[in-house]
Amino acid sequence: MHKNEARPLAIGLIILGGLIRVTQHWNFAPVGAISLFAGARLRGWRAYALPLALMAVTDPLLGGYSALTPLIYASFLLNVWIGSRLRETESPLAIGGAALAGSVQFFLLTNFAWLYPTSLYPHNFAGILASYTAGVPFFWRTLASDLFYSGVLFGLHAWLSRTVARRERVTAAQAA
Repeated sequence: MHKNEARPLAIGLIILGGLIRVTQHWNFAPVGAISLFAGARLRGWRAYALPLALMAVTDPLLGGYSALTPLIYASFLLNVWIGSRLRETESPLAIGGAALAGSVQFFLLTNFAWLYPTSLYPHNFAGILASYTAGVPFFWRTLASDLFYSGVLFGLHAWLSRTVARRERVTAAQAA
């Protein structure tokens, strides 16, 4: 497949993930997995634009934007970059490791950021620790959703690309 060719199956799965996002209200959403998957299965500007567009469209349906929205979006763009390291693989171990890395970077970035625009925590090392400690319950749900939805997206793509949309099949031979 030419590197600039559209990948309708991958795009369709990302849009499906965006629709699922608006039904989830327990911090168990596919956004991290969507970003990871987009980086792995789309190329160029589409890999970065599609997850951001889905966030921008669905955020107003889920409570709107905040002062941290740009940082949250930047974190998901990091997930796209992490996902781009998975372009030539369908390895569950590699995908799981990338999902874990995406969850950890999201946790570290967003919980540190919550420290500064609020007065919930003192602006010192103890405040940073308190912010991270308070975020741990959310981290476990984020990690679980990133692992689950990454498995669903990558698994569906692997299965459908072998049975329905063979042109999107990922193989090591494509890298050559």
